[in-house]
This record gives sequence, C-alpha cells and structure tokens, in this order.
Amino acid sequence: MNKPFSDLKVIELAGVLAGPSAGLFFAELGARVIKIENPKTGGDVTRSWKLQSENKEDKTSAYFWSINTGKDILFLDLSIDKDLESFYDLIKSADILITNYKLGDDVKLKVDYQTLKDLNPTLIYASINGFGKDNPRTAYDLILQAESGFMFMNGEKNAAPLKMPVALIDILAGHQLKEAILVALLNKYKTNKGSHLTVSLFDTAVASLANQATNWLIAHHLPSAQGSLHPNIAPYGEIFTTKDHHQITFAIGSDKQFKQLCDILNIEITSSYQSNQLRITNRQTLFEVLNKRIQTFNFDILFNECLKHDVPIGKIRNLKEVFELPEAKSLINSLHYENTIVNSVKSISFKFEA
Repeated sequence: MNKPFSDLKVIELAGVLAGPSAGLFFAELGARVIKIENPKTGGDVTRSWKLQSENKEDKTSAYFWSINTGKDILFLDLSIDKDLESFYDLIKSADILITNYKLGDDVKLKVDYQTLKDLNPTLIYASINGFGKDNPRTAYDLILQAESGFMFMNGEKNAAPLKMPVALIDILAGHQLKEAILVALLNKYKTNKGSHLTVSLFDTAVASLANQATNWLIAHHLPSAQGSLHPNIAPYGEIFTTKDHHQITFAIGSDKQFKQLCDILNIEITSSYQSNQLRITNRQTLFEVLNKRIQTFNFDILFNECLKHDVPIGKIRNLKEVFELPEAKSLINSLHYENTIVNSVKSISFKFEA
C-alpha cells in the first residue's frame, strides 16, 4: 500500500474520539504519530471504556484501539518541567500537532499555539473544541447530538428522542479536522509556513445537517422524528418484512427505480404514485401496497432481482452478518486490521514519571 505521509511526524495531545481519529488517518497513511498521554490520569479516558463482555485481564478497551492503532504511545506529565521539555523536543521536529483542550488548559500547560509556534514556526497546530474556541463548555458527542437537532429528528414518530449508536459528530469533526490539516499541508509545501486550525464540534454538527437544515431555512419545514423515512423521497426508509422474515428497506431516488421495483413486484403504477411528490403525499397507502406484495417474496429472490435491475435495496443486518459479507472481509484483509492491533501493542513505549 502506498504510504504518502511516511515523511510526516504527527504529535497527538487529543483524547477520546474526534482528535485521535484524525491522528489515525495519518498513521494509516504512513506518518509517525506519537500519542502523548498523561500518566496521572491513566492516559486517554477511553482506555477504561470497556464492555462488560471484554476480557477483564485486558487493561485497555476495544474502544481505545478503534482509533489508536498504529501509533507510538508516550506517557508524559506536561506539568513536570522534565516531561514538558521532552515534549518541546518532539515539537521542534514535528509537522502537525493535534489537540482538544478545554479553554485555557493549553495556556496553563504551556502548549498553546503561540508558545509552540516560537519553537517551530512551520508547525500545523490543529485543535478541536466543543462550542467554539472561546467557549469553556465541556462537550461530548451525546451533548452535541442533543444541542444540534440530531436527537430531535432521530427516532420513531411520537417516541422519545434518540441518539445515534455511534459518536457521529465526533467522527464528522475528525473528518473536518483532517480536511483542514490537508489544506494546511498544501499551504505549507507552497509557503513553508505553519497554521493554527480550529474545528468546533457544534459547528461540525450544524454544518452536517445538510438538507434537513435547508428544509427549515428555506422551506420553513421543521424536521421531526419519523423513523427511517426520508422527508423528500418515497419510498425511502420504510421497513418491510419478506415471506421468510428478513427485514429490508429501499432507497428509491427516481421514477425509473420506482418503475423497476413495481415491475419486480408485479404492481401497476396508479396515478397516485406516478411522481415522487405524489408518492410522498400518499406514502402510507404506498407502503401498504408494497408491503402486501413483498410479504409474498423470499428474501434471496427479491434481493437478487433488485440487484439485477439496479433497484437500491438493503437488508437490515446485525454486525455479525455485516462482517460475514465478502465486502467487509475484503476491507479487513486489506487493512490487516488484527495485525495492526498486535503490532501497535508491541510497539508501545511507556514513560511514567513519579
């Protein structure tokens, strides 16, 4: 595999998910990523986020390894002069620093941008915050999902608000941070100048509302919880059950796809369903018509017919089923994921200070 960042040195002072996911990106593409953890606190808090089912002898959680494989790990207490000087020595030759400190903590620890810029003028200082660089509020993904409208829109109609089962705002913020770093790297290659980048979890969340935001801002439609249904397209997100009890869903984005689906199901398209707008208006009756026919098909037959005629169909799978798919097996094999974890554990260098 090509390793385009093998000449980069990245220092990571970030914990939990968003910042470390950006560090993981560079590690996977060949950069040397040195993750600094505080021995006083036991390191990154996610080390302790273990499932009840995890091996009690393993001191570090599976969660931690999801975004920290392939990194060199160094324990330094930056409140100790000796350790701070060791950190400064690393910074002098670093290309990128990733942080997610609360307001003022970077200054208190003497690892703020202005201090480190004096040591390394070409350093790209990339930081993540919760609600903006001047807001001291503590932010976790759940809080951002609540505050940015995602939980209000998520879940079934007339049910309690629901968070997404992965920390999606953190993941999106990590993507935005590495996009900013890539732009800063391009600028550095052209000008030999460093940058100070900041990404807000709140800004990330609001910017990621996409069409749901414009549905409100332009159309004054207040998006609300409606399960998996798409407010602009039908049928899209309805859950159907086949004759042999498999749950499926469709993402019908065009009239052509709808016609193909109806041909497969041997359903006549009446005037009530001839356009997407009409299908949205008559969504419930359309569901009943489709559901009645789908219940007469076994999954394999219907699934293969849809694939053959380019009708977007998905089976609702648990994670065991997901990782049995050939596409998932190929992805894992291409990443050598298990070997990566083993090698990461073996290559860890620990430094504890009394």
